[in-house]
Amino acid sequence: LAQCRRWCDDGLVLRMSVNLSPRSLNDPELPGRIAAMLAAEGLAPELLQFEITESRALPSGRGATRVADELRAMGVGIAIDDFGTGFSSLVQLQRLPVDEIKIDRSFVATMAHNPSDAAIVRSTIDLARNLGLRVTAEGVETEEARLQLTEMGCELAQGYGLCRPVSADRCARVIRETGIAEVRA
Repeated sequence: LAQCRRWCDDGLVLRMSVNLSPRSLNDPELPGRIAAMLAAEGLAPELLQFEITESRALPSGRGATRVADELRAMGVGIAIDDFGTGFSSLVQLQRLPVDEIKIDRSFVATMAHNPSDAAIVRSTIDLARNLGLRVTAEGVETEEARLQLTEMGCELAQGYGLCRPVSADRCARVIRETGIAEVRA
């Protein structure tokens, strides 16, 4: 959050995505702690998004849903990362209040040569759109994949084909040099 504050102070208002352990969703104190941290940095909650990896079992029960609901009510985003590789994807979409799904790279990387993977990616994009969710394709390594995703209606992507991982300092320069609207450091 301190880095997000520095970027904002430098004129770059970027949403910060942070991995969150599924176990953390059982912590009823989490929303209060997050609200305090955001306030301490003077950041709007909309500038923070938690990513929960789908390949790990998400906690069940009302406690986890309540914590996720409180975070989302504050304005903090919630994304399911590695979508399609884990536990009951559709059940998780029904149970947890999510804003975004991130299609796992294992489907994106082979979609140009594997019609089944292309169908999964296309269907996932359509599902997200129909549920009012953002969708990010992970593992975009080639211009061909980027173009194919654009044709499918995917608006967000990440991968080495767009930008290799960079330091926080370099991130601001990459955004200014390329005009990329959103970079996840």
